[in-house]
Amino acid sequence: METDRDFIQSIERGFAVLMAFDAERANPTLAELASATGLSRPAVRRILLTLQRLGYVRGDGPRWTLTPRVLSIGQHYSASHGMIETAQPRLLSLAEETGESASLAALDGSEVVYVARVPVRRIMSINVSIGTRVPAHATSMGRVLLAWAPTALVDEVVAAGLPRFTARTITDEGDFRKALRTVQDQGWSLVAEELEEGLLSVSAPVRDASGSVVAALASSTSSGRSDVGKLRQEIAPLVVRTAARISADLGHRAVPGTGREGFF
Repeated sequence: METDRDFIQSIERGFAVLMAFDAERANPTLAELASATGLSRPAVRRILLTLQRLGYVRGDGPRWTLTPRVLSIGQHYSASHGMIETAQPRLLSLAEETGESASLAALDGSEVVYVARVPVRRIMSINVSIGTRVPAHATSMGRVLLAWAPTALVDEVVAAGLPRFTARTITDEGDFRKALRTVQDQGWSLVAEELEEGLLSVSAPVRDASGSVVAALASSTSSGRSDVGKLRQEIAPLVVRTAARISADLGHRAVPGTGREGFF
């Protein structure tokens, strides 16, 4: 059983500094990192010097940058998760069938993290790549992952609030839980313009050998190239079929009438 004695605060602080580097702080100063992390300047300085010695950051005068070595962390994740290697050809096939981007994502708290992707066109204003995080409640992938998540996790997401991103974003708790039940009932999710205007996406669950939902497969497009009716009638069946094939590759054997137990 984990206790506070098992928690190494210095590691937590090191990751906090690494995570503080982002698009807004690509070349931050020590003071900016201290402000972003809430750590003292001396503590941030020691962490930066340690990370520099390990090769993860580089100092250039008063400013600091990440080095390419940080990418190896993500590579180790991919290498240790056979699901990604298994899913990649299926993603490519789905992208070729639909002519649209195909993605695989996993749940991390209240956010969805892209773990594999075959881009076809840029469909979002944000630059979507491996490691990109988006809010779970306003995305088709997030709805799929939350629909089969433990009750406690769904409760945490709801308790943290359901921020509005567009006029179509579901922010009411009752409506959100109803949407998750709909995902379970039909076995897939369709979200239209809730995260970003013009963004349409369909997702389906990917299961491992035990039947647990371990990822969500998505096909995404824009309202300028498709519509909800087409996604529902033509794309959703392709996404469900591809997700089922990835699940089978992972050892899952579907049993009729089972596998849709979830948070309710």
